[in-house]
Amino acid sequence: MKVAVPKETRPGELRVALVPQGVKALAKVGLKIVVETGAGVASGVSDNEYKEAGADVVGSTAEALTGAGIVLRVSPPSISDPDEVSAISRGTILVSFLNPLENQALIRRLSEARISSISMELVPRITRAQSMDALSSQATVAGYKAVLLAADHLPKFLPMFTTAAGTIRPAKVLILGAGVAGLQAIATARRLG
Repeated sequence: MKVAVPKETRPGELRVALVPQGVKALAKVGLKIVVETGAGVASGVSDNEYKEAGADVVGSTAEALTGAGIVLRVSPPSISDPDEVSAISRGTILVSFLNPLENQALIRRLSEARISSISMELVPRITRAQSMDALSSQATVAGYKAVLLAADHLPKFLPMFTTAAGTIRPAKVLILGAGVAGLQAIATARRLG
């Protein structure tokens, strides 16, 4: 079965749906992975890394999607661009962050096109599905990045500094929430001082 990874089309999207490590794992079980050229560039993954992992790199979205049984995306297809949904063949499985409760028009369009879809944010957070829990992975990154961005905007430093000129008292940090993102933010803030 062919698995397609097209380039993300949403403005500002820097993530990629499949990294070379995932390509190796899927190729090992007999799946053919096709990645659109440049799909991983914004995430720091080159076309060559995909090739070395066993993927075929093709020049266009249409070429990647032709004959695909599974399409992996981070952002859902745009409902305002009908070509994004119509480019996916009938009977294909789309795996993406679909936000189905708010994107009901997209879900209806996918259903009409007979495209099965798996919404990654609805994968249950249970031990058995832990390896597929992309939402927790994203929340971990968000918690880490939130502290770094906040530290950049603070008028103080996070750790205490003692210098020849005196002591600079550390900033105090308040994290609201103790979910995955909050716990990662707490850990990051503690490591920074």
